[in-house]
Amino acid sequence: MSANIERQRILMAQECARIMLEEGVHDYAAAKHKAAQRLRVAGRRHLPSNREIEMAMQDHQRLFFDDEDRAALRDLRECALSAMQLLDRFEPRLVGAALNGTVGLGSRAVVHVFAETVEEVIFALMERRISYRETERVLREGRGTSVRPSFLLRLGDEEIEVVVFPSDGIRRPPSSPVDGRPMRRADMAELRRLLAVGAVSA
Repeated sequence: MSANIERQRILMAQECARIMLEEGVHDYAAAKHKAAQRLRVAGRRHLPSNREIEMAMQDHQRLFFDDEDRAALRDLRECALSAMQLLDRFEPRLVGAALNGTVGLGSRAVVHVFAETVEEVIFALMERRISYRETERVLREGRGTSVRPSFLLRLGDEEIEVVVFPSDGIRRPPSSPVDGRPMRRADMAELRRLLAVGAVSA
């Protein structure tokens, strides 16, 4: 890779990171498209990988993460913990930006739960009088993609997305959109530890 292309990829990754953190764009492909238009970049070889964007987001956080951002991350994690406590029978796991600390404008916490049927989760929400909206989440699993049912919950000022997997899905995490490896998941004990030490990244 030439030095010029490498510099262009770094600039693109930085712009993508800014777009995702500051403008509420949560899709890597959409951020790349927007950054390419702004920087007038053409050609796939100039586009950064999702991993390069994630690293640029972490660099951005180290430079610009202030007390207000830390408070927002803590609030989001505390709401995620509340949701996990309400759904503890389904072995909830926190994933994504709220876990790794790369939260930005409009970020929501995402929690994976595991049940024999989706109806079990619906009944649990109804029992606790928690209002929700039904939606779905497309995930990379194995060599293909799958569509999982999910629910959007409003807890306090935060929106939490709860994605439902089969009971045995706890042993088979989907692939991370960042690097294609199994997605990192954190149980309630790990989330409490992050809150106790005030860590930004897991």
